Amino acid sequence: MHPVIREFDGKALYAALDAKRQDEGLSWPGATTAIWDMARALNAARDARGLANHPMSPSTLQSLGRRGDTSCQHALFFLRWLGRTPESFLAGADLDAGAPLPACGPGRRPRWDLKALHAGLNLARTSRGVTWAQTAQDLGCRPGQLTSLKTARFATGMSLAMRITQWVGHPAADFIYLARW
Repeated sequence: MHPVIREFDGKALYAALDAKRQDEGLSWPGATTAIWDMARALNAARDARGLANHPMSPSTLQSLGRRGDTSCQHALFFLRWLGRTPESFLAGADLDAGAPLPACGPGRRPRWDLKALHAGLNLARTSRGVTWAQTAQDLGCRPGQLTSLKTARFATGMSLAMRITQWVGHPAADFIYLARW
């Protein structure tokens, strides 16, 4: 059984970000600051402990408009600011589609649990009796992009993450946790 996979519309996400930015009278740097400041207490605690915080740059948001994709981790920042679900940006989806992201205050940040995403994918793959190569073909990627999720140090693209959640049959929220790192 092959589930219907709808593509994540990164350009629609960009358009929603741009509309909110304009509605709030913000420049791209101002929007970036507003998004980053949603985890103000977490950022301050990390800064106080001398930990790297890696704030976003305006080009992170603007490249979404050019490329139509972004890392799955960055997408969570944007979705949180918009108050939207990842599924609400699937082609043809309603604005209220999908399970809501976990609520987090200024001391936490939503993050994809890539190990859990890999585990869910592997479980669905083995229950269907298909290989990694067949799964990758279904998802339009290379097998290594899927198997590397188990030990990923960096995020995968949001488009691939959302194809995986649909293939597995779970909402994105099932693979997202609240980080304090």
